[in-house]
Amino acid sequence: MTASTTTVRDSDIAPELLEQGRRAYQLDRAHVFHSWQAQGRFDPTTIVKTEGSYVWDGNGRRLIDLSSQLVNTNIGHQHPRVVEAVADQARDICTIAPQYVNAARSEAARLIAERTPGELNKIFFTNGGADAVEHAVRMARLHTGRRKVLAAFRSYHGGTQLAVNITGDPRRFANDYSAEGVVHFMPAYPYRSYFGSESPEQETERALRHLEDLILLEGPESFAAIIVESVPGTAGIYTPPPGYLAGVRELATRYGIVYIADEVMAGFGRTGAWFAVEHFGVVPDLVTFAKGVNSGYVPLGGVAISPEIAETFNDRAYPGGLTYSGHPLATAAAVATINAMADEAMVENARRLGEEVIGPRLERMRSEHPSVGDVRGLGCFWAIELVKDRATKEPLAPYGGSSAEMDRVVAAIRAGGVLPFANFNRIHVVPALNIADDVLRTALDVVDEALAVADGFARA
Repeated sequence: MTASTTTVRDSDIAPELLEQGRRAYQLDRAHVFHSWQAQGRFDPTTIVKTEGSYVWDGNGRRLIDLSSQLVNTNIGHQHPRVVEAVADQARDICTIAPQYVNAARSEAARLIAERTPGELNKIFFTNGGADAVEHAVRMARLHTGRRKVLAAFRSYHGGTQLAVNITGDPRRFANDYSAEGVVHFMPAYPYRSYFGSESPEQETERALRHLEDLILLEGPESFAAIIVESVPGTAGIYTPPPGYLAGVRELATRYGIVYIADEVMAGFGRTGAWFAVEHFGVVPDLVTFAKGVNSGYVPLGGVAISPEIAETFNDRAYPGGLTYSGHPLATAAAVATINAMADEAMVENARRLGEEVIGPRLERMRSEHPSVGDVRGLGCFWAIELVKDRATKEPLAPYGGSSAEMDRVVAAIRAGGVLPFANFNRIHVVPALNIADDVLRTALDVVDEALAVADGFARA
């Protein structure tokens, strides 16, 4: 396996790149409207170069990318095999309409189908994760003839109209008009149990009882689909307790509900398996994917479809499509990414990093820092949950927002040369799957030191 390393240092950034970055910042502030931001007070970081597990900011400072951007650059930045594959494809066919066969899309579909659980062998390509969710729900509704969708609180499924309503975090609030047929349920979340559970086994039993009660009270015959992140990502990387997803699968089967596994963030090796659902021994009816399928190099997402649902559309036209479905540049990037991940054993490496490097180090942080309430994760997919009081589990930042205390922790991490992924009261440890061990340990050292700032706000 090729480790994600680099020899370029701060001082090696060319002056013209820095000048280009200054110009880019000026143009950004004048013309770019950013997502999820109040535009006036937003002060974005300029990035002038990326390579391996590093990015360089507008001042030429090198940062270890512990965020994998939005947890999508699973193979790191500028992997030569993917860069070359996109360039080669551009020389042959830059774009072609989706009704025509092209080699890149066909091979990408084959490689994805080989890795999906069960017999999910048909692949519908989208431009990203949100529209993958939209189409998965559309397929489920047409297949079942039902409308309602079950989705968990503390989840994220995308920013388009239906996807953001399915989402179970505060980004839904301003966009939720209760017209999309979504019913939310409480998830199994052992650290902050909504059911008063005192063990993972209790959490599984009580969470499944709650889910079935909700199905029965809302009317089982009304539900087309249940969508669950196999391991929730932005919502907290809270891994489901033993038996929970198997129970979800059983309830879906019992009541004729399509089970959609959202693998947009957790898929393609992030958890140390090609798809996170593999850890739990269940086979869903549909799988949504994006992000890591081609490390985000060119926008791509999709839905992997079971034979039963695919058969629904054998003689009935599927009423949906996209101009760029299976775009040649995007699918060429997917082919190169999947092959590089396989050839360089990145999925196995992610599992090893979680078991040997990240997990043990985070457990040590929990034992040494009173501000650390919980650590949890799999592979290269971990969260550190920060609290003011371990006994009460009062978070260092409120649900749905940040805080001055949390901002200081994040600033300390960045000051130490690490680009973190932070959400609410959590720091997520989500490096590239091929990050070099020494680079990862350096990043974890920085996080460890920054937790001293959080400790200053924790009550003993």
